[in-house]
Amino acid sequence: MIIELDCGNSFIKWRIINVASQVLLRGVVESVEELVRALEAARVSHEFRHCRMVSVRSDEENVSLERCLAERFGLDLLIARPAACLAGVRNGYMDHESLGLDRWMAVIAAYHLSAGACLVLDLGTAVTADFVDANGEHKGGFICPGLPLLRSRLCTHTKRIHHAAIASNGFMAELVAPGRSTAEAVERGCFLMLKGFVRSQVDLAMEYWGDDYEVFLTGGDASLVKDMLPRVKVVPDLIFVGLAIACPIPS
Repeated sequence: MIIELDCGNSFIKWRIINVASQVLLRGVVESVEELVRALEAARVSHEFRHCRMVSVRSDEENVSLERCLAERFGLDLLIARPAACLAGVRNGYMDHESLGLDRWMAVIAAYHLSAGACLVLDLGTAVTADFVDANGEHKGGFICPGLPLLRSRLCTHTKRIHHAAIASNGFMAELVAPGRSTAEAVERGCFLMLKGFVRSQVDLAMEYWGDDYEVFLTGGDASLVKDMLPRVKVVPDLIFVGLAIACPIPS
């Protein structure tokens, strides 16, 4: 069995797959301690042989996690690293090491799945867009706040908007209709900003490649915009697909 880890700034996503890449278990935790407890429970019925990880955390945090997995589970950890070129994709950043590894894994995966030009959209705490042409040239991308950050910043800097009321209200029907309460107005306004960003990325992709490209969508809020995208492919585990390419398990 293979453990795969995606260590973001806020959460650690984990899953256990077999050699045929079938997902056996998965979860999301907020801390290394929670991850250890989840894996302790999982190894009652699953034998771990390998582990690979992509992380946007500090080197110190990564080293600490690597040591923890070695001591608790006897695992040698394969870690995705920055690269100027990988799997036919050339990193478009002037300093290739500064491109977030989660974005890099998603770009690698999307190009592998499309074998052509693609737009990669990841809608999470932050929203990212990346463009890759048919020759594997990563043209760069954009980053903006996702819905959680938009909502949080608005509540933090506006005295009469209360986060708890908004969070409990959630997304309501007819999101494009004007809100009839502050909570509705915030939720729907943030959604329209997200929708506008996504539409602008599709417009730019069409300027580059006409209709000859594919759109890959991932992240927790992907379901909110998938219906507005042409030929969209929703791949929730897109980063893990790239991780498997970047860190193949030795035979």
